[in-house]
Amino acid sequence: MLALRPYQEEAKDAIFKEWQNDHKKTLLVLPTGCGKTIVFAKVTEDCVRQGKRVLILAHRGELLEQAADKIAKSTGLGCATEKAEETCMGSWFRIVVGSVQTMMREKRLKRFDPEFFNTIIIDEAHHCISDSYQKVLQHFPNANVLGVTATPDRGDMKNLGQYFESLAYEYTLPKAIKEGYLSPIKALTIPLKLDLTGVGIQTGDFKASDLGSVLDPYLEQIATEMVQHCRDRKTVVFLPLIKTSQKFRDILLEHGFRAAEVNGNSSDRAQILEDFDKGRYNVLCNSMLLTEGWDCPSVDCIIVLRPTKIRSLYSQMVGRGTRLCEGKDHLLLLDFLWHTERHELCHPASLICENKEVADQMTKNIEEAGCPVDIEEAETKASEDVVAQREEALAKQLAEMKRRKKKLVDPLQFEMSIQAEDLTGYMPSFGWEMGPPTDKQKSTLEKLGIMPDGIECCGKAAKILDRLSKRRNAGLTTPKQIRFLEGKGFNHVGQWDFDAARKLIDRIAANGWRVPYDIDPSTYVPKKVDQEFIEWPAAGLAW
Repeated sequence: MLALRPYQEEAKDAIFKEWQNDHKKTLLVLPTGCGKTIVFAKVTEDCVRQGKRVLILAHRGELLEQAADKIAKSTGLGCATEKAEETCMGSWFRIVVGSVQTMMREKRLKRFDPEFFNTIIIDEAHHCISDSYQKVLQHFPNANVLGVTATPDRGDMKNLGQYFESLAYEYTLPKAIKEGYLSPIKALTIPLKLDLTGVGIQTGDFKASDLGSVLDPYLEQIATEMVQHCRDRKTVVFLPLIKTSQKFRDILLEHGFRAAEVNGNSSDRAQILEDFDKGRYNVLCNSMLLTEGWDCPSVDCIIVLRPTKIRSLYSQMVGRGTRLCEGKDHLLLLDFLWHTERHELCHPASLICENKEVADQMTKNIEEAGCPVDIEEAETKASEDVVAQREEALAKQLAEMKRRKKKLVDPLQFEMSIQAEDLTGYMPSFGWEMGPPTDKQKSTLEKLGIMPDGIECCGKAAKILDRLSKRRNAGLTTPKQIRFLEGKGFNHVGQWDFDAARKLIDRIAANGWRVPYDIDPSTYVPKKVDQEFIEWPAAGLAW
């Protein structure tokens, strides 16, 4: 049977650990192309070996067929089906793949005892907040639940956090690329401005009907750009409407491409997809049909002509081209300058940036580059640019802090000094993280030298306290050392050893609290202390 990759094995173990810790509803986040179906197939196999019944829920027939096929190939186990006229009742199979549209019906649900399924797995879990899924889930209140999804956006995570109790495992797109499991991505911004200011919003995203009208006048220009950049590539184009998709196919044919179009009504859809896979066509146009349940590893160019605010949807579209294939050294992702004053749009930066500042800077840098840019390199450069901008702003803030003679370290100064991007860009996901910091958290933070007033939520306070504990164990500087020395003009004190900072402070104290003349704070770098462990002072002491 198929062996799991290391990260897939880690994910499987993490899921069972969450269930054992009584987190009955947990999430698995894997980028498109990283084998989420294989992981939950192996989770299913282990559950069946324990004598449990498993329900795999999805909203599309293709996903159910894909799940049953992967389970059969990777585990040898068969599945019953609960969909339309098909039912699992009377079957000896302990795995059921079920259509949520069928399962949600009252008459169908009543056939099942609430204890019938011990485990429920939800494919494409970002859909599970809907009433149809919730109706099924609430019917089996004691089942362990696993939600599986590609990288969700923050809005999705906040919504999912209302139902799921934990995140069992997350494997990021940059890590998958770095470890050689997905193709590198190069992004190119096309300087073609498409005006979206008149497009309406429906269910949180742009209205497809309005997008079609806005896009039509630009299709010829887009095809011309494709001649320059995509002539020798295997390209998938996502468009808002079937009629727009068909029109664009015709335009591409006129420009010399071997283009085809597929939609939900195509009677020869399977044949077109097979022909595209074999190279008869080099461009495939679709109206959002191919976002889920279709794989063609040889795709090496993605064009998103269906602008979206939803990161998970954007990731799914780009994910059609991230799989590895012989002879493919990267995926080219074309990005257009959608002009809108009201709404945030997904760009290539949305694939890897958690922090909005970094994402905005990365989008700006790619736009100015004028050539394909590796998105990981672009993210690194954008992060450096943002850090430089923050340091400039922080210098002004520190000048103000000196005048106010604050005794505690501002959380922003602490985060910047230790270069903690995860703290600076932190956003709460689960319910308990969103409340205000507790009195105990505030008191402990203050004793350790952190000003609690600037910390907006319980989750952020917990993360800072955890970081302080790890820094103490590693023998790194305290917040009060950071405040004092950076107040004297020293840089990045948060990355110094505790003992090195203490010795310098002792020298400054012996010099009448002035920096000795032979030390330049702006360039000073302390020597590393040759100790395995240095003990911080008790909370509340001077340093």
